[in-house]
Order: sequence, then C-alpha cells, then structure tokens
Amino acid sequence: MEVRLQKFIADCGIASRRKAEEYIAAGKVKVNGKVAVIGEKIDPARDKVVVAGKKCLPANARKNTYIMLHKPRGYVTTMSDEKGRKCVAELVEDLGVRVFPAGRLDKDSEGLLIMTTDGEFANYITHPRTHVSKTYRVTVRGKVEDEAITKLTTGLIVDGKMTLPAEVNIAAREESRTVLQITLFEGRNRQIRKMCEACSLEVIRLKRTAIGKVKMGMLKVGDYRELTADEVRSLTASAQITTARNEREANR
Repeated sequence: MEVRLQKFIADCGIASRRKAEEYIAAGKVKVNGKVAVIGEKIDPARDKVVVAGKKCLPANARKNTYIMLHKPRGYVTTMSDEKGRKCVAELVEDLGVRVFPAGRLDKDSEGLLIMTTDGEFANYITHPRTHVSKTYRVTVRGKVEDEAITKLTTGLIVDGKMTLPAEVNIAAREESRTVLQITLFEGRNRQIRKMCEACSLEVIRLKRTAIGKVKMGMLKVGDYRELTADEVRSLTASAQITTARNEREANR
C-alpha cells in the first residue's frame, strides 16, 4: 500500500510532515537513490527512503531512543507551544527521531530531563505509583531554619494534600542564600516551589540533578546524550522495585 512520502517520513519519527516537505523541496530526500519530489508516494515495504543521509525506518523496525537533556531555564517542556515560547523540542531537532519528555520541568527550572520514543518506559518512570526518586539542587534566599527542614522532610500540605516524606540536606550555607539538596519520591506540579513557599522560602534557582540512580553529571546546558543500557535498566528496575513495595504495603 502506497503512502505519501512526507507522511512516511513523519511516521518514521524523522520530522513533522511540514518539515518533511521542506526536506523534499530542498532535495534532501532520496527514494531508492533518486532525489524525491513533492507529492511522491512510496511503498514502505519495498522502497528505501533516505533523509539527509539518514535511512528512514518504520516504527516497528526501529529501536527505542532514550536520551538525557540538560534543560536550560526559559524552555517549556513541550514539543510545541502556541504562545511561541522556546520548547525543549528545539534542542533535540538534530537527533533524527521524534522523542518526547518523560516527565516535566517548569519553564523557570533547569537540569535533567529524560526524553524517549518509548511511551511505556516514560509512563513507567513517571506514574505516581512507581515513586521513582528525583533529586534537585535548590537555592533559596537567606538562611533556612531547622523547622523548615523538618517540614520539608516529614511532609506538609500542598494543594490540600500531604506530601510524601522527602530527603533534605543542606549543601551550602552563605549569608544571603542556602543551597538545599532535596530528593522527592513523587512528582506533583511545581512541587518543590510550592513546598518551599509553604515554608516561607524564596526559590532563586531550581536544578534537577538525578532521576533514580541516573545522574546528569557534567552534561553542559542545552546538550543531550543517549542513556546507556545500564541507565535504562536502572530506571526500569527502580520503578519495578517501588511498585512491588507499594503493592505489598497495600495488601497488608
């Protein structure tokens, strides 16, 4: 069964249909070794399609992609934005496949963001029942009293619901600011900012440094890299362990 060339390219995760048309018009697409033309149709089962030197593979013939991105501040965690804001999709345009975020970081936050083509994996590590840990470096204005640390650690009411206990350590103290390392085991919207607000703490900077045992390390702002097989297995295992633990506790 023949399909339009731009649809096939989009289905392969190379680019959107509109972008695929631009590639075709620019002479960057070849079908069976010949430069393609707008309006051309192909047979996915027989024809070989190459875009800018990269072979197009249907979804059922491709391996899933898993990357970590060091998201900069000022970018929204979406693949497009009707308000014209900068999106994380712009930072991975040269990847060659369409990945989507597994979880979120708000526009004013930065740090580790996992993006993937694997919807099941993304759901696994972000679903509330799995409680995969996420670690943040949080800079707040002024000094932080012990009472605030206790509240953040033991839990407090946010949006009418008690937060789960968190791990909180003071990473650095200065006269005008304090740096906290906070590890959460749930993922509510803007949770750390709301927790700090409930403790009268003003967040100056918020950076996610790890998800589960996977750390961002020295990855530069705006750069990305593929996750290793061990990192993917680690995240999946972490989700499996916490899910099993939660199910045991629920059945007691």
